[in-house]
Amino acid sequence: MHKTLAGAALTAVALLLPCPSGAAGPEEGAVRAAFPGADRIERDTLFLSHAEQERLRQRARAPVDSRLFPVFEAYQGDRLLGYGFIDQRTVRTKLATFLVALGPDGAVRKVRVLGWIEPPDYRPGERWLDQFEGQELSGSLRLGGAIQGMSGASLSSRTFTDGVRRILALYRVKLAERE
Repeated sequence: MHKTLAGAALTAVALLLPCPSGAAGPEEGAVRAAFPGADRIERDTLFLSHAEQERLRQRARAPVDSRLFPVFEAYQGDRLLGYGFIDQRTVRTKLATFLVALGPDGAVRKVRVLGWIEPPDYRPGERWLDQFEGQELSGSLRLGGAIQGMSGASLSSRTFTDGVRRILALYRVKLAERE
């Protein structure tokens, strides 16, 4: 059990550390895994005005505590394959780090846990996370709607569902007009 917690803690810390110039870091590696056909990953930062932050909060129906969002864009040649977002949230008392990958149309392509420090019983499995694939921002994208909660892990279910809603709303507020 200690090895599991220590490994999760190291993963979470590694995701926060900057990479040497020219080196692909764990964040880029996670995005690359979500877009295996990509030959190029570009990192950008989305800055929200106060008005955009409020629009994001309203559309997501979830807290938005930042106005700065890193985004990874995956390309194959000149063709955009999609976007990768790394989110980090406190579930109960400890951090969870997860990837939300969107297709160029803004639909969820993948959601994966990258770092987990909470007890393993509360960690979402891949099968549960697969519920998000193909989802777009809508009123049904909620617990008890398109997403079924995990038994005994309601805080994890809510954290991930809110996180995905936040990323989908961010796509609508900042990226959809680029297309």
